[in-house]
Amino acid sequence: MTPSAWVQRFSPPPGTALDVGCGSGRNLRWLAEAGWRVTGVDRDAGATAPLCDLAEIIAADIENSPWPLSERTFDLVVVCNYLWRPLFDTIKAAVKPGGWLIWETFADGQQTIGRPSRPDFLLQRGELLRVCSDWHIVAYEDLFEPGVNPRFVQRVAAIRPRSAA
Repeated sequence: MTPSAWVQRFSPPPGTALDVGCGSGRNLRWLAEAGWRVTGVDRDAGATAPLCDLAEIIAADIENSPWPLSERTFDLVVVCNYLWRPLFDTIKAAVKPGGWLIWETFADGQQTIGRPSRPDFLLQRGELLRVCSDWHIVAYEDLFEPGVNPRFVQRVAAIRPRSAA
């Protein structure tokens, strides 16, 4: 299980991390091995069960239940292959001032080559850039990746301002 190259490239020095929609833990495992104190949240308790020795695991349906981490913030929040627009502000609020948000997921165009294909699960052009426009954008991509598993993808690595936003 290979972690996201984007997460590997832009992760700052270890601290506390949250992996939103961690699934079976491809990024969570890498973060834990790199020295991060990781919390993973996912609705699939079966997929996350093997991760309990590596990280704090929270089984929660974050789309239909209250956010389970409302009082907590993290040095790094990672979101890969997950999109639920009503949580944009909630996920950003989970990043400590001066902390990092690394988000990577499918973008518009994916529906022409495979899944996901529903617009609800595909970022529109420039959407992550707009969501993080009040933060320091370290890197951003919106592109098509050819290859064995071709996909349309959008990524951002952004730092939350130390004050205000």
